[in-house]
Amino acid sequence: MFTTVLMIEKPLASADVELVTTLHGEEHVSFVVLMQPRGDQDRLLRAVDDVALGYIEDATREHEVPEGKDAEDSAERSLVHSLAALKANGADAVGEVVEHNPLDRLTEVVAEHKADEVVVLTAPHFVEEFFHRDWTSRARHKVGVPVLKLFAQHESESS
Repeated sequence: MFTTVLMIEKPLASADVELVTTLHGEEHVSFVVLMQPRGDQDRLLRAVDDVALGYIEDATREHEVPEGKDAEDSAERSLVHSLAALKANGADAVGEVVEHNPLDRLTEVVAEHKADEVVVLTAPHFVEEFFHRDWTSRARHKVGVPVLKLFAQHESESS
C-alpha cells in the first residue's frame, strides 16, 4: 500500500478527491490528512492571490472569513468532510487539524506513518511561491520524501 500525507487548507472538492485518489493508478493509497486552519495570515497576500486569479468577490470578502482560533471549528468540519470523501472513494484515510507548526507536524507524521510522499493541495499563493515561502517549497527541505504540489479546485469551479 502507498501512503500519502495530504496537506490541505480547505475541504476537498469532489474533483480534488478524484485527482488525489487516482494519482497512482490502481494502487491502493492510504491518506493521512493534515488540515491547516486558516491562520492569522496576511489578508493582503490572500487578497492579491484572489485578484490575480480573477476572484474579485473573494478578495472583497477576506475580512469575513474566520482566522486563528475562530477558524478551528471550520477546520474540524473540513477535515471530517474530506476524510469521508476520501473513504467514499475507496481510500483509507485518517487525519488531524494542525494548529501550530504545520511543517514540524508534517515531518513527524511522515516519519510516524512511513509515508511514501507528501501532496500539498492548495490554492495558488503567488507571493509566497515567488519567495519560496509556500508549504511545498519549505516541506521539500524538511521531510525526506517526494513532495508534490497540486492546486485545489475553487468552490465555484467544483459545482
